[in-house]
Amino acid sequence: MVGKYKVITLCGSTKFRDEFIAEQKRLTLEGYIVISVGLFGHSGDTEVWREITKLMLDDMHKRKIDMADEIFVINVGGYIGSSTRSEIEYAIMTNKPVKYLEPPAVTNEVTGTTKA
Repeated sequence: MVGKYKVITLCGSTKFRDEFIAEQKRLTLEGYIVISVGLFGHSGDTEVWREITKLMLDDMHKRKIDMADEIFVINVGGYIGSSTRSEIEYAIMTNKPVKYLEPPAVTNEVTGTTKA
């Protein structure tokens, strides 16, 4: 198969390293060009926690979203942290479709309750 391939950027907590690798493989085999994280801070890459490095990596990930046709959120157990939430908001703001590993939880703004 030769043709135009959609580009997809993976987003999510780096504590889900195994899921990132599995989804990268699955999406590649489905014909996507996959852009992923460069480091896994929650899985041992301690360089991430230097403030200047964290700022750079957060900005780089937004540029990766700019390069993509859509994003894919790795939200194991429905977990979405603040960095991932900002990436989702950025993708929506830039009109990128957002897909999820698991259906995202929906929070009722009035009651504050959350359901899947």
